[in-house]
Parts: sequence; structure tokens; C-alpha cells
Amino acid sequence: MATTPIDRRWLPLNALRAFEGVAKHSSFTAAANALLISQSALSRHVIALEKLIGAQLFERRPHTLVLTKAGQHLLPAVMKSFDRLEYALDDIRNEGAPTLRTLRVQMPPSFAVHLAVPILRDFRRDAADVEIDLVSPYGVGPPPSDVDVAVVYSKPTVTDLVTDLLWPVHLTLMCHPNLAARHSSKSLAEFIEANELVHVRISDLPRHHLWSQFARQAGLASLNVERGLVFDTAVLAVQYALSGEGIVLVDEYLFGDYIRTGRLARPFEASLDDGYGYYLITHPEGLSDTAIALFRSWLIERFGAGSGTAPSNIPLAVSNE
Repeated sequence: MATTPIDRRWLPLNALRAFEGVAKHSSFTAAANALLISQSALSRHVIALEKLIGAQLFERRPHTLVLTKAGQHLLPAVMKSFDRLEYALDDIRNEGAPTLRTLRVQMPPSFAVHLAVPILRDFRRDAADVEIDLVSPYGVGPPPSDVDVAVVYSKPTVTDLVTDLLWPVHLTLMCHPNLAARHSSKSLAEFIEANELVHVRISDLPRHHLWSQFARQAGLASLNVERGLVFDTAVLAVQYALSGEGIVLVDEYLFGDYIRTGRLARPFEASLDDGYGYYLITHPEGLSDTAIALFRSWLIERFGAGSGTAPSNIPLAVSNE
């Protein structure tokens, strides 16, 4: 049943502040103390907001409050809206004086550890007034709405987010150079059979998915690839391979420096392109934010060369890295 949209002239700002406070503190008493209002007034604000939207925002459990699905949907939008109001007001009050802007950035663990974190100092040197709050989750699903910029390991599907392809992923077989030398006379099938397999977990897919895909594409579907160690991230899998044992399928661009410096070997040319890529995503309304635009441009300049081009607005669905 269709309802009349809420007119922004009547947005219940005090009720939204009350809701945010209760959600942050998981307590009406603590939120009332923080907001310097009575607990009864705070409760009235939250009840009024629940009546307005027609949904309960909190589930009351013994000794705690838990956000309902409606509350989980609303909280990030409220927090981000108030944050942006604070930034804008501070900019006006401090016009002409240096201001500090904090960007909440999400990156997959391997991308963050191996590529981004080591060079974030370069961005900070060029944009000293922008602080970075970096999160690196292991879960799946699109970034929460309180993230300003995100890099995701993903296949393309439909979304309303603004996206830039940094590079398409090409998975290649890598191992320690000594291991490659010991088995240099073997064929690809013999090489795989003779060595321990190292797997990188992809959420919602079988634990041996990548090696199964690689073997099928190479015409080696009869090989047993359901063995070996499984790691949550590519950077952990590569660290194991660097110890001298195991063969791993990882992106040649992400870990190309290990090949160039001789720390890892690529004994065969066979690779797997299963449609994944590293994408930079931004909420459409964030494009007008100077700090977001600056960080987005810096990431594209640094990593967009992985694909040769960095087309915009490519739709995607997010998977684990």
C-alpha cells in the first residue's frame, strides 16, 4: 500500500537525534544522560518516530536493546546525515582555517595490506586535512551506507552505486621459486598433483571453488583439487606459499611485485579469469564531497592502470575477497 512521502519540512530532527543516541548507547538511560534530557522525553521522541515510520526500531531484551531490521536500515543514514551536517557547519565556522575531514574507507584485506596501506602516507602528504578511518571486513554484501569510499572484490551486477573498475582479476598459479625449480620437468597436471594446494576462500562458494574452476578451464577436471589448506584472504595464502610450500591461485596484478622481485615464481602461463575485478565504489551523493572526490581520484590514479582503463558506473554485486 503506497504512503505519502515524508516532507522534509517536517523531518523530526530531535526524534532522530534521540534514536541515534539510544542506538549508540544501547540504553535509554545512558542516551538521555548523554543528550542532557529526561528519559521520559527521550522515550517520547523514539515512540513518535516509530509511529511516523510505522515500524519498531528497537527490540527490548533483558539488560539491553537490539536494533530491529528497520532500525539497522535507518541508523547508518541518520549517522551519516548528522556527520555531514557537522562537517558543513564546521567548514563555515572555520572558513579560512585548516579543517580536518575524516573519510571512512572500506577495502578488502589483501588489497589493503598489500597495496593500499603501504602508500596511504602519499595521500596523507598530499591531503593533510583528510584523515582516513580504514575498515577491512571479511563479510559479504555491499558496503554499509556510513562508508564514504569502498574498494570491493566483485562480479558485475546491477546496483545504484557509482563504480570504477580498477582492474579485472586474472588468477595465476604461483609458488616459491625453489618449489618451481624442483618440479620444472613436470606438466601442469603433474605439477598440481605433486604439490599441496593453497585455497583462498570466497564467501558463499565452495571452499575449493577457485582451483576447481582453474582445473576445469585447463582441461584437468579429473584432478583432485579438494585438498590442501584454506585461507580467508589471498595475502595469507601468499604468505604460506612464501614459506616454500604449496601452490596458490592469486591475482597477478595484486601480487605481481613478488614475481618481479623473484620472491614467487609463475611456472605456467595458464590463468583463470572468472569475471571478478577490484572496483572502487562511491555513493552518488558523495561525488560532490571534495574529500571523497580527492580520495577517489587518488585511488583511480594509483590503481586504475591495472586495467588500462577505468570505466565509470559499471554495476556490480559484492563478494568476499
